[in-house]
Amino acid sequence: MGSLQVTDKELTTDQNGASRLMRMRTTLERAFSPHALTIDDESSRHAGHAGARAGGETHYRVKVVSDAFAGLSRVARQRLVNDALKGEFESGLHALSLELKTPGET
Repeated sequence: MGSLQVTDKELTTDQNGASRLMRMRTTLERAFSPHALTIDDESSRHAGHAGARAGGETHYRVKVVSDAFAGLSRVARQRLVNDALKGEFESGLHALSLELKTPGET
C-alpha cells in the first residue's frame, strides 16, 4: 500500500477548491454583514515562528466594520470573530490580528 502525501495547500483547500482566505471571507460576510472587510495573509512575515507552515495560510490580519459590534467590548468582538472562524482554527489557522469596529468608529 502506497503512502499519500498532502501538501499545505491541500490542507487548507476544501472539496470545492476554496482557499482559507475565501472561506474566511464567506464566513465573515455571512456572520457580520460587514460594511467593510479586509483580510490579509501575513503568514510569510511569521516564517519560522510557532504555527507557521511552508504553504502559509496560518497568520492573517482582518479588519471588519459591522453594526454587529455595536455595544460590545473589544474582547466580546474578538470572541465573536474567533467563534465564527472556529473551523479554520481547527484546520490550521494559527493567529489573527483583528481590527473590529462599528461604522461610527471608523
